[in-house]
Amino acid sequence: MPMGHTATAQAGSGGLTATEHRLANGLRVVLSEDHLTPVAAVCLWYDVGSRHEVKGRTGLAHLFEHLMFQGSGQVKGNGHFELVQGAGGSLNGTTSFERTNYFETMPTHQVELALWLEADRMGSLLAALDEESMENQRDVVKNERRQRYDNVPYGTAFEKLTALAYPEGHPYHHTPIGSMADLDAATLEDARAFFRTYYAPNNAVLSIVGDIDPEQTLAWVEKYFGSIPSHDGKQPPRDGTLPEIIGEQLREVVHEEVPARALMAAYRLPHDGTRACDAADLALTVLGGGESSRLHNRLVRRDRTAVAAGFGLLRLAGAPSLGWLDVKTSGGVEVETIEAAVDEELARFAEEGPTPEEMERAQAQLEREWLDRLGTVAGRADELCRYAVLFGDPQLALSAVGRVLEITADEVRAAARAALRPDNRAVLVYEPIEPAEEADEATDAPEGADK
Repeated sequence: MPMGHTATAQAGSGGLTATEHRLANGLRVVLSEDHLTPVAAVCLWYDVGSRHEVKGRTGLAHLFEHLMFQGSGQVKGNGHFELVQGAGGSLNGTTSFERTNYFETMPTHQVELALWLEADRMGSLLAALDEESMENQRDVVKNERRQRYDNVPYGTAFEKLTALAYPEGHPYHHTPIGSMADLDAATLEDARAFFRTYYAPNNAVLSIVGDIDPEQTLAWVEKYFGSIPSHDGKQPPRDGTLPEIIGEQLREVVHEEVPARALMAAYRLPHDGTRACDAADLALTVLGGGESSRLHNRLVRRDRTAVAAGFGLLRLAGAPSLGWLDVKTSGGVEVETIEAAVDEELARFAEEGPTPEEMERAQAQLEREWLDRLGTVAGRADELCRYAVLFGDPQLALSAVGRVLEITADEVRAAARAALRPDNRAVLVYEPIEPAEEADEATDAPEGADK
């Protein structure tokens, strides 16, 4: 049986506990009992994301997220979905810069099924991976790119801003969706090599949270995962280190068919897992976290120059995090007007810092978000995996909010002063153009007609 240790409830954890275990093949297992409802979540994080990809083969991590649902040694075709949903469960998978995860939420008596399914595709996906499944999922991903990125208003904003914020050659320069050209170029052998390298038990963390019997659950994990061999061929991700400040304002103007002008910006912020990152998170919450925030009050309520204004944090562990500003203008308001108001508010905040009321509200908001994540078995399973993969210690998930509540107003002001400045941002400006059909009609209008 795998060895493990039991964690005692930490201060600020709400009484939640987790136990950690490791199989002989390197698979890390985290268990957290919760008998409030008769359900359990199974969550599996692989330490692979788009930052592990190389130029010319972007999008492989995300493509593999889809291939993992295409069948494995004992489960054919769409069987993974059919078996989980037929048992009353739900499931999905996602890909980011820093990881790929798969998860099921099941009735208690069906946890063994979810573990068997995850182990079968970890251990035998290559038995089912062929040219047909590769082409099928390649087309699915390309269609996802069209629907979610290329053919929707502002759809490529994230891709454009990250490409500006992280220089060419940086592991975070490209987003997980990948490019159409690289998706077309990926071969079956590329996919097989990718799987052998990254989809190994010693490159994964498995968390099971909810109405479980720990001893029985560990026995199932050992039974289904214990015989899967480890793999030692993984190379560490390329170094994502960058200077704390960009050093100039990077800017791109985009002329597209969008509903309104928009100002978007990405500010370089401290790495996730640091006290400075928590301070930056509180600063962005005060400035743009909801309808009580400074930017919403200024731009939407007072000036009425915008219909929406938000400021959030994209936490990243292997590279500087990004502060994400998104403002949609109202009517014919020019972006320059919005930008001047934003800079005025950021400068004032960097000078004065948050009020006691703003600090209390921001900390309460982040505490509520933390409670929401840990309050469900699926959310807690995901957080335990996140802290295990990115920071080496799943126990940190249970006390994360305590670290946020320790941050002072002076630290928040210092974080804003250090990073929320014009020479530390990549800016994207959207200028609407007429739809193609209307533009054609205007061009063909008779002389003297209004255009």
